Amino acid sequence: MNRDARIGMNEAVFRSVNERIQEVANAFQLTAEPLDLICECGDANCVERITMTPAEYEELRSNSHYFAVAPGHEAEDVEAVVAKRDRYDIVAKNTGVPEAIAEETDPRRGG
Repeated sequence: MNRDARIGMNEAVFRSVNERIQEVANAFQLTAEPLDLICECGDANCVERITMTPAEYEELRSNSHYFAVAPGHEAEDVEAVVAKRDRYDIVAKNTGVPEAIAEETDPRRGG
């Protein structure tokens, strides 16, 4: 597996974990509480946490190519920062392998 694919798969795993955190919060009706999520960067060893409101999280998940990362955790050769927030940055996958993996592994698209 090449580096771009490995980074994409790492990010997909982190996105999937965050989806489960959000599902559990919804199941316990914690929809007004901020979500304590993991950084969705491509570094498999990253342990950074990010906080998002449920509305911010839903906005992020509306685009398969978007991931939330701790500031400075972007991998410039596979993604670009498209928005900077107080607690996290939003990155979009570059065209090609990174974008395809993001789409294929999006749990909201049945990937």
